[in-house]
Amino acid sequence: MSQVSLSPFPFRPSPPFPAFKDVSSDRQGLIQGLTEPLGMVYAPLMQAYGTAIVAGVSAGQGGKEIQGTPVFDMVEQAIAAVGSIQISVIFVPPYAVLDAALEAMAAGIRHLILITEGVPPLDMVHLLRRSEATETLVVGPSCPGIIVPGKILLGTHPPDLYAPGSIGLVSRSGSLTYEVAQELTQGGFGQSIAVSIGGDRIPGSSFQQWLQILEEDDQTEAIVLVGEIGGESEEMAARYIAEAIDKPVVAYVAGRTTPKGQLIGHAGAIISARMAGMGADVGTMTSKVTAFKRAKIPLAKSPSEIPLLLKRVMKA
Repeated sequence: MSQVSLSPFPFRPSPPFPAFKDVSSDRQGLIQGLTEPLGMVYAPLMQAYGTAIVAGVSAGQGGKEIQGTPVFDMVEQAIAAVGSIQISVIFVPPYAVLDAALEAMAAGIRHLILITEGVPPLDMVHLLRRSEATETLVVGPSCPGIIVPGKILLGTHPPDLYAPGSIGLVSRSGSLTYEVAQELTQGGFGQSIAVSIGGDRIPGSSFQQWLQILEEDDQTEAIVLVGEIGGESEEMAARYIAEAIDKPVVAYVAGRTTPKGQLIGHAGAIISARMAGMGADVGTMTSKVTAFKRAKIPLAKSPSEIPLLLKRVMKA
């Protein structure tokens, strides 16, 4: 589902909500769904990286302890026991994500990462309305979360592929985020932050929001945007970069080998794109390549080409 707007930039960011760049490793986080299989696997990995995961929440499992982390039935109980919590990483099943997110927001948590895939679209609509009202920044669903290399891991990123540096990486895909990060690291470009906005139909935050955050971040010198065919996210991001971003940007879009004529996307994306003057072929590789060329943004043909393009634009 895509927001239909007469504005040339649907989902154009207002002043950004509290950014994950402001969340240092001394801030406390919890895992909602700690007793879920993925929660039990990744909570200790986040802790080993230096992230302060101090509690877990799983209804009906309160009183347990998972690898040294106390489990509570409710978010309020966790906060009462361990003190202020700024971040929640959510691993609960798809139909429980809305309740978990609303519970976290009601308890005052303003940074949510939804790892779960397949959250019902109407649940996301409800969640986003509430997140806007409470100024909560939501990442995901269906994403590996956030990593600030050398500082904090919030999600399922494989940290060995990342290195501290000054390149901001924002992506729709999960696995492509890892691949591009590895290419950057091997090419001598460390990352200031890497975020996957998620692959579900309705993301919690947009390319534009993260581009604005990275534009205003003093630790980020250049930006790499990784997209894929389907939907209008890349076309809107390209136009926003041309209008509002001064830092160097390099892009890569996956899906060049997808057969022509294969329909990807949905009616809402086409309608909103037409109203924004983009044409009916929005979502195709041709549409996305044209958008980046029009915005004069270097577009890599493969992840391995990204470091080469970065060197050129940063010299320029």
